[in-house]
Amino acid sequence: MSIEIEDTEGRGAALEVTPGPAEGAPRVGILIEGPSAGASWSCSPAAARELAAALVGAAEEAENARLSDPVTVKARELLRGDVRDGDRVMTVEGVRVDGANVQVTWTSGGGRSWSQMYAAEADIRLRRRRPGR
Repeated sequence: MSIEIEDTEGRGAALEVTPGPAEGAPRVGILIEGPSAGASWSCSPAAARELAAALVGAAEEAENARLSDPVTVKARELLRGDVRDGDRVMTVEGVRVDGANVQVTWTSGGGRSWSQMYAAEADIRLRRRRPGR
């Protein structure tokens, strides 16, 4: 994805965001091509939103490139940062265990959040466990 930005003197450049190489630690590549090599850049609010979406997408691709098979855990075992398996990215923000029930607060890739109740023993399929787990 190419996003048009300008340096502080109004010279345009194209910014490309890509997932980094599959080997090593997850990385996101950012390439700025244009006549200006200035370190200070600006863009429209719409371009800033495009950049944010491109960075999130590239980060997801970089992390997902190293994934093994999804895992299934009990709802009571969920941890902040776990990512649910499915069509849309849903990340665990918080978990509160209350006896036989678990309240999980999720956030979407778009920044929305909501809570759901699960039986503590309910199976939850995860795309990815929190790093270090």
